[in-house]
Amino acid sequence: MSESRTNRRRVVITGLGVVSAIGIGKQAFWESLALGKSGIRKISTFDVSTYRCQVAGQITNFDPLDFMSAQLARRIDRFAQLGLAAASLAVADSEIKISQIEPGRAGAIVGTSLGTLSYAEEQFGLYHEKGLSRINPFFATSVIPSTCVTQIMTNLELKGPCLTVTTACASSTVAIGMACRSIRDAETDVMLAGGSEAPISPYVLATLGSLELLIPEDTELANRYRPFSRDACGFALGEGSGVLVLEELSHAIARDAPIYAEVVGFGWSSDAHHVMSFAPVPEQAARAIKLALEDADLEPEKIEYVNAHGTAVLDLDRSETEILKKVFGEHAYRIPVSTTKPFTGHTLGASGALGATACTLMLGHEYLHPTLNYTASDPLCDLDYIPNEGYRRKVDYMLVVSFGFGGYNAACILKRYLM
Repeated sequence: MSESRTNRRRVVITGLGVVSAIGIGKQAFWESLALGKSGIRKISTFDVSTYRCQVAGQITNFDPLDFMSAQLARRIDRFAQLGLAAASLAVADSEIKISQIEPGRAGAIVGTSLGTLSYAEEQFGLYHEKGLSRINPFFATSVIPSTCVTQIMTNLELKGPCLTVTTACASSTVAIGMACRSIRDAETDVMLAGGSEAPISPYVLATLGSLELLIPEDTELANRYRPFSRDACGFALGEGSGVLVLEELSHAIARDAPIYAEVVGFGWSSDAHHVMSFAPVPEQAARAIKLALEDADLEPEKIEYVNAHGTAVLDLDRSETEILKKVFGEHAYRIPVSTTKPFTGHTLGASGALGATACTLMLGHEYLHPTLNYTASDPLCDLDYIPNEGYRRKVDYMLVVSFGFGGYNAACILKRYLM
């Protein structure tokens, strides 16, 4: 290991906050992962009878008043509500007192793909149907994508760097990587990092359905989200938020914080090829993973599990498999691979954070969750995808990968915490 890496500040995860279709809070989330319980169901918030896809990972038991005042809940959209709730849960889980941190040394970076689009859609509908008087007077401050971070910043009194990242479905993985670098570079000591998304709306459902990216209407609920299977037929949307508390190691030790894992590597790149497809030769996607390995000073053979993107769009699943083979060679066949999305639905910009949360919990519980609904092997998807049933395994290094429309690639490496 180089001297610069030996001396650089270490970044650990000390808090987990999650609001998802399979549970609110880390314990409920973990229990669903361990039991193989999907949260994808028929959409209940609007009439979906005419839509190509009729299912999603909806959160049915979320009450914003558990996390904020009724007045605040009325002023902000669901995307911001979910993010603020997850951030609050993460801070509580970490047992950290923000007021005791030196002002300016704690901040937040949150990723999102669609941000407040669903809220804007709702407000535009009200305007056209009932006129100007029905528009939320706080629309101007609630519709900008940074509103989630704004609420986290103001309600938790974070006075350090705060930022919204929008790199499509890679957004929250990028957010975690950027937050890690902020701490490493001694800019901050504590960062909240993750993502939030509330995309289940008529317009979004219709748009993605028209692109034939979503599960068709004649398929049976959650068991049709089949990443890496030969009969993969698209994904189901999901809503949710995952926020991690990242902390400089000595800062965490000084306050006797719970330490779940360590963030040791991050890499990102861009394809500059197409808005929806991987480049024919996925050099840049592979490069993001290689950069994360280089950042962690790891040989590829050290990676013992991959939390994959796994959209269940067959061409994309095949490309992702090719990317892993390109990076890991023959070792790719020895690495267990699974994806969290068939549990939660595809939460777009929040999916990397939910995957990182799942990885953190898997490291601690020494258990790898499965890829749900795996039914039939595809000759071009021939890795170990942990089909349908998870199993106990102690591993030291996990890789989280995210790929976003437009050609955004991000990879993050988590390590079992050792002093």
